[in-house]
Amino acid sequence: MRDDKLLTRIGGLLRQAEGTENEHEAEAFMAAAQRLATAASIDLALARAHDPAARKATAPITRQITVGKAGKRGLRTYVQLFVQIAQANDVTCDVASNSTFVIAYGFETDIDTCEALYTSLVIQMVAASDAYLKSGAYKGETARQVVTKNVGYLRRRVVEEKALSPITARLNFQSAFAGRIGTRLREARDEQRAEASHADQRLSAGASSETTSTALVMRDKELEIKDFYKTASKARGTWRPTTATAGYSSAARRAGDRAGQRAKIGADREFGGVRGALES
Repeated sequence: MRDDKLLTRIGGLLRQAEGTENEHEAEAFMAAAQRLATAASIDLALARAHDPAARKATAPITRQITVGKAGKRGLRTYVQLFVQIAQANDVTCDVASNSTFVIAYGFETDIDTCEALYTSLVIQMVAASDAYLKSGAYKGETARQVVTKNVGYLRRRVVEEKALSPITARLNFQSAFAGRIGTRLREARDEQRAEASHADQRLSAGASSETTSTALVMRDKELEIKDFYKTASKARGTWRPTTATAGYSSAARRAGDRAGQRAKIGADREFGGVRGALES
């Protein structure tokens, strides 16, 4: 399938997910969009395995994607959402130290898919966390936070239980939302890969010695992206979605996880448009 036709089909599924009020229908459209993206990724890998011209014509790329402006609070959870989506779609990411942008490494169509999913989901994540805070459900809850205190003549980091502040509630909610979305997308991806593997097994009895299995070509693709990343990446250090002093709230995370389960996977912009900051 040509890239433009694939992206049009994925975009249609995402908009259907956005358009329904039925959670089960939205889940079905979301899963279908991810499975279609995975199937296309498998098809590309198989084509490249059998056709030297296709392998030469398509190779991993890098793309810098803006997440938000420096100084905006909460960018870590925005990045976490993008990284979760990327992990389900064979894309590796480097993250700016201030979380204002990510650099994606992978095949172009896979990166396009990640951007489309993120565009819808980040808006839903922000809206859901706003609704959670406006409901006041976080009030009366507590969070565990690492603080530095004077203990005798020494300054030590200790964990304290504090009242759950709005910003800590928001960050915990969004972090759990991102984690749940990642789980949903990986489940849909794994279902599609398993279906392709079963098809391989059904065909194996009459297959020729030149037949290449889905598992093998996807492993080769993974190694190719890994090798490309090692060559292209200039990143230093390790990015983490949260800091030790950010505070941890079980209540806010449960609420975010539930919102992530209900989220509709959709897009309100066409593929191939002008790329701006990926935030609401």
